[in-house]
Amino acid sequence: MSWFISQANAQEPASVPAEGGHAPTDATGTTVAHEGGTFPPFDPSNFPSQLFWLAIVFIALYVMMAKKVIPQIAGILEARAAKIASDLVEAEKAKAETDAAIASYEASLAAARNKANAIAHETRSKVAHEIDGRRHAAEAQLATKLADTEKHISDVKRIALDHVSAIATETTEAVVEALVGKVGRDEAAAAVAAVSAGKH
Repeated sequence: MSWFISQANAQEPASVPAEGGHAPTDATGTTVAHEGGTFPPFDPSNFPSQLFWLAIVFIALYVMMAKKVIPQIAGILEARAAKIASDLVEAEKAKAETDAAIASYEASLAAARNKANAIAHETRSKVAHEIDGRRHAAEAQLATKLADTEKHISDVKRIALDHVSAIATETTEAVVEALVGKVGRDEAAAAVAAVSAGKH
């Protein structure tokens, strides 16, 4: 850049400012008139040097980008890609563990349900068997009581029939005695026996 500035200064004649408000003069003492010049960067005579420095700057930027910036960006992208891949692997692993846990839970739930059904079936069977046993025992006890009752009724009936004959004899004796006079016990019993035999 200093070379560019020196070249631009070299193209202009040196002028010496005049004292006392006079116009500036060059090195030979000749008065220099102020003329409107072209801005150095837009001067076509300066294009070769500008292109040269542009090429130098471009090459320097390219080398810096290729040696430092681009590798850093590539490293960041590779690290990001590796992190994403690692996260995907962890996500797949977590999904597999979750699926395994769900499958284990469903298997445990099915086993518990089957066990509960088996226990319920076994309980129903035990209760039904116990009810049947109690029913059979109650029926047997009732049959025994019924047999005892029938036997008791039969005994009572037999005893009652035995007493009926005696009662009938006594009644007959009392009625006959009231009607015709005193009658013997044997005659009254014979009359009752004859009436009972006639009914049968």
